[in-house]
Amino acid sequence: MKILIAGASGLVGTRLIEKLKDRGDTVITLVRDVAKKKSDTVVWNLMTGECDPALFEGFDGVINLAGENIAGGRWTKKRKQSIYDSRVKGTSALCRILKNLKDPPKVLVNASAIGFYGNTGKKEVDESDVAGNSFLSLVCRDWESATDPAAEKGIRVVNVRIGMVLSGSGGALQKMLVPFRLCLGGVIGSGKQYISWIALEDLVDIILFSVENSSLKGPVNAVSPHPMTNAEFTKTLAGVLHRPAVFPVPAFAVKILLGELGEELLLAGCRVKPGKLEAIGFPFAYPELQPALKKIIQT
Repeated sequence: MKILIAGASGLVGTRLIEKLKDRGDTVITLVRDVAKKKSDTVVWNLMTGECDPALFEGFDGVINLAGENIAGGRWTKKRKQSIYDSRVKGTSALCRILKNLKDPPKVLVNASAIGFYGNTGKKEVDESDVAGNSFLSLVCRDWESATDPAAEKGIRVVNVRIGMVLSGSGGALQKMLVPFRLCLGGVIGSGKQYISWIALEDLVDIILFSVENSSLKGPVNAVSPHPMTNAEFTKTLAGVLHRPAVFPVPAFAVKILLGELGEELLLAGCRVKPGKLEAIGFPFAYPELQPALKKIIQT
């Protein structure tokens, strides 16, 4: 297959490209810097879509993972706008290009996030549930709506709502490992908030599965079948590392240090079910947290 990828330099994109190339697929990446132009890249302007449209013709699939890191710092007004624009404006620009192609891709797999649902507490949600009312809910709702031009073209669109990605190479887990190894880990807030997680290897396979499986369409929850509360997650991680977890982080401290970012990413919870993937029989390699953590940490 010939695949075009936006957001290829991140944690997920890097592993995805490795797997595609190992399979023998042809991978072309979208880049914004003309200086990085190579034979396997296409240069474009993320915000405006400025590019040579002819270079987008003839792909079997497009995978869009582009978006600014939401956990890169406190959510100032400027940073929130940047988080929104990098996803919504970038996806809109890409889909306008796809809509006008003579030879469009058969499928667009577009990243989204389980932040779509907001803080759901103990309630279990699946792809049929509506958006929440938080900042991330707004971002995800508009991010997914930005793919409408591609769908109108007849391209099969899959919006992959990604949970907390577990990898030893980056992301949330990598940041947790240092304090836990120093015996400084602990429950955050009440510990009752749910964490819907996914191992990086399973996420990459879900994206590839979405490209290849023509029955998948619309929102798809990319999470393990077994979400855990923060307290359960903390206990499991501490056990895998053979460390105690006796330093809780109170909610007020999270709010003071991180503000709205901390409230949405650390104190809010979302108990998400991978309804469509389970219905179609997706083979999770790491459905349970303990084996996933052991594999990731030992690798």
